[in-house]
Amino acid sequence: MKIKRQVLKILSLTVIAAVTTPSAFATNGYFTHGLGVKNKSLAGAGTAAPSEAIASASNPASAVIVGDSGIEVGIGFFSPRREYSASPSLANGNFGAFTLGPNKIESESNFFPIPYVGKSWKLSETSAFALNFYGRGGMNSDYQSGSATLDPDGPGPAPVLTLPGVFGDSTAGVNLSQAFLDATYAFQTGPLSIGISAVFAIQSFRLKGVGTLAGFTKTFAASGGTVLPTKLADNGSDIATGFGFKVGGIWAVNEKLSLGLAYQSETRMSEFDDYADVFAESGGFDIPANARISASYKVTPAFSLHMDFEKTYYSKVPSIANGIENIFSCPTANPVATDVESCLGGKNGAGFGWDDVPVIKIGAEWVMDGKTTFRVGYSKADQPIGDDQVLFNILAPATIEKHITFGFTRMLKNGHALSTAVMYAPSASVSGINPFDPTQTLEIEMYQYELEIGYSF
Repeated sequence: MKIKRQVLKILSLTVIAAVTTPSAFATNGYFTHGLGVKNKSLAGAGTAAPSEAIASASNPASAVIVGDSGIEVGIGFFSPRREYSASPSLANGNFGAFTLGPNKIESESNFFPIPYVGKSWKLSETSAFALNFYGRGGMNSDYQSGSATLDPDGPGPAPVLTLPGVFGDSTAGVNLSQAFLDATYAFQTGPLSIGISAVFAIQSFRLKGVGTLAGFTKTFAASGGTVLPTKLADNGSDIATGFGFKVGGIWAVNEKLSLGLAYQSETRMSEFDDYADVFAESGGFDIPANARISASYKVTPAFSLHMDFEKTYYSKVPSIANGIENIFSCPTANPVATDVESCLGGKNGAGFGWDDVPVIKIGAEWVMDGKTTFRVGYSKADQPIGDDQVLFNILAPATIEKHITFGFTRMLKNGHALSTAVMYAPSASVSGINPFDPTQTLEIEMYQYELEIGYSF
């Protein structure tokens, strides 16, 4: 009965967290740099030496190592600062060009709360079960100003128009949020711990201010230019759901060294039907797979070093991976092209052009006394955006490459624990030519802060 009441409590907290989780732009691509306040204070390292229930969201084998835990709740206060700039253009909308600005515009909506809740239960001396709910992925941009100059008829005598908004369709931006609920079973055999998680995912998406791209959609091209798309933009928030799995293992080599390995499958999601004219495969937006290897070494009983390597396979999801160059194989963008599947919404429709993201994470942990533990961390990632993919990534400027973190845990007199994590991601930028106006250079830039607070009771 006690476990049943605890499960109901966790599920109640999960519902509360789910309905209050907004979109946010995460860091390594669109995934957060870590999961849980302790892991985040190590910049995402330390998954081979878990000490909190939420750790099983990174490696399912953690559940049996953590054993019985208190209920863990946490909330991150995340602040991404992003902007784009567009240089002066020689074409300025003439000769069929699509010219932005020139301007330098900062995105609005700069503060986001990101909650998590988790608990693990010891089933026997060698097995355990865990439930974790968390927000990990998302992207956001909200440009309230800007302008675009274009000739609606392409090259010819028609007048050039300058329209408000980044893409000439009023305020522009995206809201993508992703949340996960993991149910984990783990067992131990000798020095090896093994775990598996069933993963339920839900994501929400909204896009506004890109109506000027209507002519490049599969709906428009396949109709011979007679049917305008209705599922391109400004359709409010759409919801998609799906399932995946995780597997992981942790090997306690000896009293000092532990090694970990974990894999999360690609999560097959239902389509964003209200945005079938923008995403490849008629609104497909699956969540990419990722894999990680980790090592932790206890230098002394009070001081440990951690290292993780993680890779996320964005290149396997067409809506994320397809490059903007695909749009020039769409008949309405290229008079000699015939492939309607290369138009927006088609099987090969243009996306954000992201590459896979490998990340190296290192952290150090010092138990100062029986009550206080300090942590520091650093991570370095390859940002996924090539210099030929800047235009669409104005909406999703995932340029961050480095994270610097710090945090601590303090045991309280009542047996509860209070933890904090602070993150700073230095500014990083990508610049490249506007593919619709080769005389113009575009640049996107972002830096980030986060404060996360966790409490275990």
